[in-house]
Amino acid sequence: MPHTQDYQNLIAHKQFLEDVENGVRVANREIIHAHIPTLNRDKFLEFAVAVARLRAGYLDAALALFVGGYGPDWPDEAALVSLRSLRKTYLEGMRAFEALRRAIERGYVDLDKAANGTN
Repeated sequence: MPHTQDYQNLIAHKQFLEDVENGVRVANREIIHAHIPTLNRDKFLEFAVAVARLRAGYLDAALALFVGGYGPDWPDEAALVSLRSLRKTYLEGMRAFEALRRAIERGYVDLDKAANGTN
């Protein structure tokens, strides 16, 4: 008998999680779709290019700071502060891009098929 109860509990928990996941999916679709009703390829690629530029700026600054001249005041504190700011900005852009990609994968945002060249 205890195994039957364990099995029933497991099924009930699984059903509960599926119901919650469905509710979360519906809520995300409604809320995100209200803010971003459609997205086209050009806008998504523009976002990707912006993140690439952030990455390039961060890496460029890191190379300028860490490769080359090593002096008594190396590394310069102001340059480190600037580099941290560039890194934070790049990471925020990257995380936002990944969040948008996941939103697309999960169907929270409609794709503008006419602007994407598909039917």
